Amino acid sequence: MEPYRNFIDGKWTPSKASRTVPNVNPANTGDVIGQVPMSSVEECRAAIASAERALPAWRATPAPQRGRIIDKARIILQRRKQEIAEALTREEGKLVHESLGEVQKASNVLEFMSGEAIRLSGETLPSELGHTFCYTIRQPIGVVAAITPWNFPVCIPAWKIAPALATGCTVVFKPATLTPHTAMQLVQVFEEAGVPAGALNLIYGSGGEIGNELVRHPAVRAVSFTGSNEVGMGLYRLGAEQGKKIQCEMGGKNPVVVLEDADFDLAVEGVAQGAFSSTGQRCTATSRVVIIDTVADAFVAKLVERSRKIRPGSEMGPSVDASQLDTVMTAVQKAREEGAKCILGGERERSGPLEKGFFFPPTIFDHVKPTMNLAQEEVFGPVLAILRVKSFEEAMEVANGVRYGLTSSIYANDPGRIFRFVEGIETGITHVNSPTMGGEPQLPFGGVKQTGLGSREMGRTAIDFYSELKTVYVDYTGQKRATNIY
Repeated sequence: MEPYRNFIDGKWTPSKASRTVPNVNPANTGDVIGQVPMSSVEECRAAIASAERALPAWRATPAPQRGRIIDKARIILQRRKQEIAEALTREEGKLVHESLGEVQKASNVLEFMSGEAIRLSGETLPSELGHTFCYTIRQPIGVVAAITPWNFPVCIPAWKIAPALATGCTVVFKPATLTPHTAMQLVQVFEEAGVPAGALNLIYGSGGEIGNELVRHPAVRAVSFTGSNEVGMGLYRLGAEQGKKIQCEMGGKNPVVVLEDADFDLAVEGVAQGAFSSTGQRCTATSRVVIIDTVADAFVAKLVERSRKIRPGSEMGPSVDASQLDTVMTAVQKAREEGAKCILGGERERSGPLEKGFFFPPTIFDHVKPTMNLAQEEVFGPVLAILRVKSFEEAMEVANGVRYGLTSSIYANDPGRIFRFVEGIETGITHVNSPTMGGEPQLPFGGVKQTGLGSREMGRTAIDFYSELKTVYVDYTGQKRATNIY
């Protein structure tokens, strides 16, 4: 089985690496899809050099032309939507309808970002000096690196690559080792759309070796990373030492607050979707329910009844690999040891065809205390913690009592408490009477506290990370005169 090829300087190039890692279907471990090369630092440097050579011409390409290429990529992605979704399901484990949704969102991102290429606006501002015209212009930062995770292997790369290309940057894309095939397909889409040689490069390899080289290399001016806190914080520290622009989107421990006046049917459905769709393997997944104790019993009973209907294998996919499954099972075991009560699931699925995959059922723990590991640390799996509180004020304290701050939700009908929640919750995104997950391309995406470092992704703010503002003063008299210098 021939290993996947790197894409460097517009050519699909075999890696010289002797070591490869199998790309395994997580729903059926007997299905080996391909071999992923562990590319060398020298090959990574070749990709960076290619991006550096391509930068002047791509930067000089009129921004509307860059936008049209991105829009053409959107058209090609739509044409290949079913094919890419099926490949995504096979290597990452999402259900096909979830994969189709991800590819559609990636298409929506490209649609929005193609328009941003013709909206790379600055502004004009008055000067204190006479006969002086002042304005700002936005320029590309240069060569950028995109380091992406396995859980959204089409959409997240798209929302990094598209704004970088729109701004006039060139890109070195390092995907997760677990999802190499969809990375290849996404780059093929941009290649067919007409992105010139060197403007977009793909390099496979280990996160430590290739990722660190991308941060250390002097030609790389900025790095956008999505992944774990441990890796992200390390990259951020390394980038600070190099004086580089680093953007990190990391973990989440997203709460849903349920108050006494909530629509329980709506809340139950929202929590079940938020906790168990995509097997809980999304940074915006619901991992905590913070509920007023007087209504908790009724709510929990409805939630268990609803969640019991979600069947692994047909209505929920597997964990992405053995390591992630082990992380889930370790978190479940620790929750039991700390005294939380498992009221649904909690044991690996091994029956029939599920035996060949990394399946774990929807799992709910009740009577979780705020200090327990399950209430504090991200599991990235189908495990939900129920925390009971006595008041709205305590609910806010518990919801905010973690180091993460990506997304949140409240189910309630009292406008006063809803707006107090919106003002007081320490997350970058919040929802009212809807699930925690999701985000639209035209809106900023990102978190606070230890979830997000650097500027937001998606929306118009995405362009900020990949560009520099230049302020221009034009004295249009051409005469020598005194100036007011601060």
